[in-house]
Amino acid sequence: VLEGQSFCVCVLSTESEEYGPVFIQEPDDAIFSLDSDDKKVMMSCEARGNPAPTYRYSWLINGTDVDVEVDFRYSLIDGNLIINNASEAIDFGKYQCRAENSVGTVLSREALLQFACEYLSFTPGGVSVREGQGVVLMCTPPPHSPEIIYSWVFNEFPSFVAEDSRRFISQETGNLYISKVQPSDVGSYICLVKNTVTNARVLSPPTPLTLKTDGERTKYEPKIEVHFPPTVLAAKGVTVRLECFALGNPVPTITWRKINGNIPKKARLRKSQAVLEIPNIQLEDSGSYECKAENSRGGTCARLSPCLLAAMPQWTSMINDSQLDSGEQLQWECRATGKPRPTYRWLRNGEPLTPQNRVEMLNGELIIHRVQQADSGMYQCVAENKYGAIYSSAELKILASAPMFNTNTVTIIATMGKDVSLECRPRASPKPRITWNKGDRRVQATDMWLDWLRAMKVELSPKRVEVTVGESVVLSCKATHDPSLDVNFLWLLNNQPLNAQQGGGHFEYIRTSSTADLMIRSILLKHAGKYGCRVQTTADTVLAEAELLVRGPPGPPGVVIVEEITDTTATLSWSHGVDNHSPITTYNLQARSPFSLGWQTVKTDPEPVTGDMESAMAIELNPWVEYEFRVVATNSIGTGDPSAPSRAVRTKEAVPSVAPTNVSGGNGRRHELVVSWEPVSEEFQNGEGFGYIVAFRANGTRGWKEKMVTSADSTTYKYRDETFPPLTPFEVKVGVYNNKGDGPFSKVVTVFSAEGEPREAPTEVKASAMSSSEIKVIWMAPNPGPGRPQGYEVSYWKDMEQEESGKKKRTVGNETAMLLSGLDGNTVYLITVKGFNSIGQGPPSAAIRVNTKKNPPSLPPGNVMWIQEGNNVSLSWDPVKAMENESDVIGYKVSLRQEGRGHSQVMRTPNSAAVLVLPEGGTYIIVVRAVSEGGEGAASSEIRVLTSSGNSSNIKEKKIQFLLFLPQNDPSLWVRIFWF
Repeated sequence: VLEGQSFCVCVLSTESEEYGPVFIQEPDDAIFSLDSDDKKVMMSCEARGNPAPTYRYSWLINGTDVDVEVDFRYSLIDGNLIINNASEAIDFGKYQCRAENSVGTVLSREALLQFACEYLSFTPGGVSVREGQGVVLMCTPPPHSPEIIYSWVFNEFPSFVAEDSRRFISQETGNLYISKVQPSDVGSYICLVKNTVTNARVLSPPTPLTLKTDGERTKYEPKIEVHFPPTVLAAKGVTVRLECFALGNPVPTITWRKINGNIPKKARLRKSQAVLEIPNIQLEDSGSYECKAENSRGGTCARLSPCLLAAMPQWTSMINDSQLDSGEQLQWECRATGKPRPTYRWLRNGEPLTPQNRVEMLNGELIIHRVQQADSGMYQCVAENKYGAIYSSAELKILASAPMFNTNTVTIIATMGKDVSLECRPRASPKPRITWNKGDRRVQATDMWLDWLRAMKVELSPKRVEVTVGESVVLSCKATHDPSLDVNFLWLLNNQPLNAQQGGGHFEYIRTSSTADLMIRSILLKHAGKYGCRVQTTADTVLAEAELLVRGPPGPPGVVIVEEITDTTATLSWSHGVDNHSPITTYNLQARSPFSLGWQTVKTDPEPVTGDMESAMAIELNPWVEYEFRVVATNSIGTGDPSAPSRAVRTKEAVPSVAPTNVSGGNGRRHELVVSWEPVSEEFQNGEGFGYIVAFRANGTRGWKEKMVTSADSTTYKYRDETFPPLTPFEVKVGVYNNKGDGPFSKVVTVFSAEGEPREAPTEVKASAMSSSEIKVIWMAPNPGPGRPQGYEVSYWKDMEQEESGKKKRTVGNETAMLLSGLDGNTVYLITVKGFNSIGQGPPSAAIRVNTKKNPPSLPPGNVMWIQEGNNVSLSWDPVKAMENESDVIGYKVSLRQEGRGHSQVMRTPNSAAVLVLPEGGTYIIVVRAVSEGGEGAASSEIRVLTSSGNSSNIKEKKIQFLLFLPQNDPSLWVRIFWF
């Protein structure tokens, strides 16, 4: 001991703590082979505990005790049950292990023992197919555990069939699939089944495969032969393996896709894409998956829906060991998911627990009021449905014991003059009265050198509070402690430190010296849980807890399953989601199809669907339509999120119930009756083989003629009969049918037979050449009657060409004149005219001949001279002389345009001179051309004239004076022409 220091030593001891049985290994389901040389079956069971568990009367078969001392076939090795000379008649059933010690008793889960013969189902005889066809070789295994693999031997062991895009071995059925048989496939095949645990092998008898020679090799479209169930039930976290393989020639290619989504990136394609594996499946992986097989002959698809559905219950909340003082209250709650929804029962020391005065049990919750020492023991919560049961175990210890200390030796070194704190924390029930001794002398609180530390108490209120989403609450934490000690507060949520700064503004601390309140604003569902206030001083740490329940709209219901489907109804089932502490009042069923605008509420039976229901029927659906369904729950707080969609299902076929609409007709060629209608949407076709029935009869007759139109997309039907004249009235109706039968007809309407195409040609066709490139054609319309023209078509071609190489031009309406342009000069053209309408063309008129005029002069006016006096401009030029193949000059055209403007003023003169009077203020451009019957000739070079400044440059508002030089150049004969 150092000088100036002192120490004390406290030695505390206690016996080893007892605890109840806890299973280390529980029995598993097993399949025992009756062909095994070893006739023993072992069901495993091992538990730990203090004292060590015993197993003398530890096994139950189908709920009955097994006495190993009476039945010599049973023996125990530790907790394992050995069955000698196992017999299916006696030993088949459910086994349960019971472990017990002085603390209590627990039961294991149930394990099913089944029996099987290790042989393969086999039908004698070989298989014979044509080359290019597909074949399936069957391998039917006995009942077995999952640890089994299939392979096929070809001709002799160990020559195994190699899998590729043409050959596939299903690990679901064991069958060998060959999509396209080749000569190299001929031989003997043996199915081999291997247990991967025991390495036991079973071989089938040989199956010979031969080729037929009676027939040609044919190609055919794919046919999917590896059939999977439409819905795969999978527990969260497992690997889902989907198989798809098709027969076909050429060998089909397999592709996969996820409907309304992408295949998870973690998914793997194996065996030439015939296998899709999705490891660690999660909720977001559920949905509809499609396998497509394609070759050059066609394609086919198959769909399935892996659903996250733990058929057997799975724990979401389990019970834990609890220690209570006498008189306190025990509250345990266990929760499990499953389909159907699990039910709960409780065991105490392996025996059923029933409700009593102090014991309450409801929906997985156990409450025992004012616990007593007799309540101590091992408790088990059992959650079960038709797929199995699971057990959660916990020990209840009632603390009615003398004070006990830990075995630790505590050495405290203190400095003279400094404070020191000595802890005293015995285990005792009820709470003990504590005194201190120093040596042989009791320490009194009046000793001036000793300062008693008051025991700290922490109160957290309220202890249990229920609030609704959006409300606010304050949890108040008050500590009563020794004033000489500093105190620290720490808030916890579900045993994790609560960081108010990361709470999105929902949390706020309100702190004083001895209190720390927690305000929670605008509460969300995720804020529910167990809140803890941990108060700490240098001498002690105390934790007080409170539970916050948040009421809100329900969570999404569990996976929706289509149990039964008819033509207009679908029976749906689902599991309850969390109600968020407000009972579910109603469920809303919704559906969507390729024809709906998103999700739509459907009518149900019953109506409404109340919150205690897990099944209902959607009614008034359309037959032969693919639907997805989902369920939405509602409580007094609001409506929650919808469930995940169900797999897509198609309603059954039915006779059509919707008739075509807008039945009408008309048009068509002569002697035709044309009937048209608006097609029935695919949504209302109600099945395969959909088509139309067109029924008609002439007005005044009795019998109906019916014609079938097999295309569902058809909108017209034409009936031809040479006997009825144009515009004959008919009564017409259109009905529908499919593979299930005939549906309704539309209302009867009157439709006239076609008046046909024009029957007569136009008359009095005349044509005249307007220039070297234009011909004007006129004609008279044919006599009125059936086949009225809606317009006319003019055909024209050169005399030396065939009519087929000519050109055609149509009128806009019923005009009886047309100007043909873009023609060659001095050329003979042949012209015909015929009428047309929507049905066709009528006969042409007789061809007429017309010659275009010669081309206009190719030379421009030359030596153009001009003299300007103020605003007067005198022009003169050399006359233009036409060539032999050109039209004679009959005059000249003078064009005047103000610079910057597109509009030109034009004057004509028979002579080679002219006088122009121009407005003031502007620059003008003058051009001269020769004029002939063939048109205008080439233009002269431009003349630019600038007039003196004036008040306006708008040529449209000023007059331009032209002086024309008449023959003999006699000024007395000049004529003044004014242009405005």
